[in-house]
Parts: sequence; C-alpha cells; structure tokens
Amino acid sequence: MSDTATDGFDPSHLLGGEYRMPRLGYGAMRLAGPGVIGLPEDVNGAIRLLQHAAELGVRFFDTANAYGPRTVNQLIGRALSPFDDDIVIGNKVGAARGPHGEWLTDSRPEIIRTQVEDALLDLRAETSPLTYLRLTGDSTGRADSIADDVPLEESLGALVDLRAEGKIRHIGISGASPEMLQRALRITPIAAVQNRFNLLDRSGVGVVDACEADGIAFVPYFPLAAGALTQPDALTAPARRLGAPATTIALAWLLRRSPVIIPIPGTTSPDHLEANLEAARLAPELTDEEVQQLTAVEDETAARLDTMPAQMREAIHEQRGHASK
Repeated sequence: MSDTATDGFDPSHLLGGEYRMPRLGYGAMRLAGPGVIGLPEDVNGAIRLLQHAAELGVRFFDTANAYGPRTVNQLIGRALSPFDDDIVIGNKVGAARGPHGEWLTDSRPEIIRTQVEDALLDLRAETSPLTYLRLTGDSTGRADSIADDVPLEESLGALVDLRAEGKIRHIGISGASPEMLQRALRITPIAAVQNRFNLLDRSGVGVVDACEADGIAFVPYFPLAAGALTQPDALTAPARRLGAPATTIALAWLLRRSPVIIPIPGTTSPDHLEANLEAARLAPELTDEEVQQLTAVEDETAARLDTMPAQMREAIHEQRGHASK
C-alpha cells in the first residue's frame, strides 16, 4: 500500500494573504426554505447548526444574496454576529431570483453595490471579508442573464470601488473559466474562485490548475455532487478501510486533490456536519494510490466547463423545487 500524506498535508489555507483558515468550510444554501426560497421550517435549528459549526472549528461560511433571497445571510447574522476575527463569510453577488424562483445573473454595477450593502445589513457586519462576483462561465443552459453585455471591467470594478471604501476586503469570482480568471486578475487580485468540482463532475479542473499555480483558493460548490455520488470501488474501499462514510472520503479526496481546494459541504443535519468535518482528519490517511484511483474515477481531460453530469442536474432539480441555478 502506498504512503499516506501525514507529513506533507496542509489542512489550512491563507486566504488573500490575510486569513489563515481550515480547508473545510460550510455551504449555507440548504438553510433556506424549499427551492432555496424563504426561511427554513426550523429557524432556530438552522441558527443552532451554524453556531455548532463554528464551535467545531469551521471558519469559512459560504453564502449568497440569492439564497432566500437574503434569508440565509440573515440567519448567519443572527447566529454568528458579531463575528470572531478569524471567521470568513464568503458572499456571492451578481445573482438574483426571478418571480418564480428562477436563478438569474445580474452584473450591473448598481446591482452589485446594492447587493453588497444589503449583505452587510443582513449579516450585521461592517465589512465583508470575501465577496464573489457571480459569472456565467459554468452556467450555459442553466441560468438567465440580465444585462449580460456589462463588461467584466465594470462589474468587477464595482467591487474594487467597494473595497477601496472599506466595505469588502477581498474579491473572488464564481463560475469562471480560466480565461475569465486571467482577465479578472488583470483588473484586481483575486483571493478565491468558486466553480463546480467533485468526484463526479470535473468541469472546473482547468480553473483548479490555474488557482493552484497562483495560490488562489478554489472553493468547489456541490462538493458532494448534490447528493448524486455513485459509490465506485475507488470510493468504497477507503471508506471501508477507514471506517467512514463514502461522502467523508469524497471530501477527503478533494482536500488531497489540490492544496488550494476548500470544500464547502452543506447540510441541515448536525450528524452529517460532524461526518463532513471528519474529512480533514482522514485526508492525510488516504494513501497516494487511493488518491490516484479516486482521481481516475472520471477522465479530467474530457471535462467541459459548461457541462454538468445528468445525474447531478436531476438531483439539483429535485432539491431546488424545479428551479435551476
């Protein structure tokens, strides 16, 4: 059996050269109501879950104005504000919801500014440690755009202006192609990129490589393939050896796949939260051979940024009440 990575595994990442944080966060989208609209049925339970995550050492929470809309940010503000200095809330702007809950992108500078200010109000914060601009590089066929002719220089420039005003500290982008990332880097430093990437869906592989080369955090959304993970032998064998759920091993593989990857699994279950966080402990226990076999489950050379596996689309469609991101 190949060696494990106990000596070389780094469980943390220095975000934007400022925030040293564990490389396993929490994705808060599932704390919204059905279809990611409104409040959850158990508001107090959602607040307790967020507080429990912080107690367990989670320091990176992923959210967006479009979750609710705004209700998830409000829950985070109620649960965790005032924020400890080492807690990073990564909030996405540039996305909106239509009258029937459909997912839209809207990158007009005035919308970007309004959403950042709304998020600060909802989160009960004076500044945002990390604000992402939602792009459409990985959303072909899954999201409609409002004013999609807005140049990146203008939409991203709105975040640059807000950073100069002290309302945000670091800028990220979400749904970016490698070309979009390089274009963004010519405008401003980028602290994080959020794209799809998991055991089943390798669509973001080109961006993972670009982020790793530049030390930029890569934050995979749907890190557990939206619940659509199959269980190939490459996954079940290490799960059996380490006595862990297959989902925990899938997260551990992400942590080993690249030193800049920060998974953000979401859940409404305290038990699942704790199982997810075990991935940080188990990641260095995966052998090099097991990591290689898990990486080989999908052909990364054939991955396309704008293509999502059918089983993932179906799982997301069901979770979101027939609204698509």
